[in-house]
Amino acid sequence: MSPARSASSNRVVPATALQALAPGEQPLSAAARAFNLQLGRVDKLRAQLDELDALGQSHRVERHRWLAPLQQQRRQQMRALALALDGHLQGKALSRLQQDTAAEAVCALAQTLADEGEADMVALHDRHSRQTLAQKKQAAADALRARLEAALGEPLADGDEALSADELVREGLARWRAAREEAQARRQAKAQARKARKRPSAQQAEALTQAADAETQLRTLFRQLASALHPDREPDEAERLRKTALMSEANTAYARKDLVTLMQIQLRAELADPAAVSRLADDRLAALTLLLKQQVAGLERERAARQGQLAGEFELPHGQVANPNTLRQHLLAEVAALEAQVAQLGQDLAAVQDVATLKRWLNRQREAPRPGRADRDPDDYV
Repeated sequence: MSPARSASSNRVVPATALQALAPGEQPLSAAARAFNLQLGRVDKLRAQLDELDALGQSHRVERHRWLAPLQQQRRQQMRALALALDGHLQGKALSRLQQDTAAEAVCALAQTLADEGEADMVALHDRHSRQTLAQKKQAAADALRARLEAALGEPLADGDEALSADELVREGLARWRAAREEAQARRQAKAQARKARKRPSAQQAEALTQAADAETQLRTLFRQLASALHPDREPDEAERLRKTALMSEANTAYARKDLVTLMQIQLRAELADPAAVSRLADDRLAALTLLLKQQVAGLERERAARQGQLAGEFELPHGQVANPNTLRQHLLAEVAALEAQVAQLGQDLAAVQDVATLKRWLNRQREAPRPGRADRDPDDYV
């Protein structure tokens, strides 16, 4: 294998390199313009997917750089506050009501720290709670199971099988998705049955013919690649490895009906004339354009899914799309919230150092409005 051949087979070929070109001075046909338009969309969407991947990676680094020190400081102050309150609960200076308020705050702080991986906080929680942390988690899981089963109309698993809250959510979502997909499949089957009973119009018949032509051309292209790149027919070891890699790409692309990648592999493997597409008849270009439109639609769905994954990972508010601006603004809000928590925890730590200020602090905690839920966050107390 020559160096030139190796370099050409590994180069990145943009989709627009496959465009139909006008022969001589003649303008492009409508079919050629439509084909070129879809190639441009493929390149644009692929670039956007790459940008989303890069955005996710860079934001993870930036988010960790800003949040990790504040989160560590917050945990340290929560631990110090929990231990300080625990120390006061060993004495006799607090009234019964003040002891209950202090114990409730210790439990909330210890539970949050335990959930974040500080195992020694489990014992601190259980020492001051009528329910152990394990019992609380089981009660929460049982309540979640009941809500999910009521929504699904069926049990999630055998009644004696203990599932964590995360496992329940995963199974509940899996059941819900399966039910939704089954209902969608039934609707599609009914729609297809109705279509089958109707005689197709001339336009529908033409569309069906074009779709069949597109599938035929895709299959023909793949078979040509498979024949030319079959590694078992190559005696040279280096060339066999190159063909094996290209054939693996081709198999994946064909499974996805990825016309662009198959045509790019043709160029990289020097199996096609770059200008060959310009000589195709308009009906063949129209069939290839149909495949490209399907590929564009798939890339658009992939882009939306990728944006949704990033929005979920970085906990963007509902309805916000992940982009540099929304991620940056949300990070600034997260930093501000953590800084406020750290500042408040610092004030609380100062307030619980002696009994007189501790009592006033406990009275404020008791008088402050509490969220109407059993499993409170530590921020409800500080």
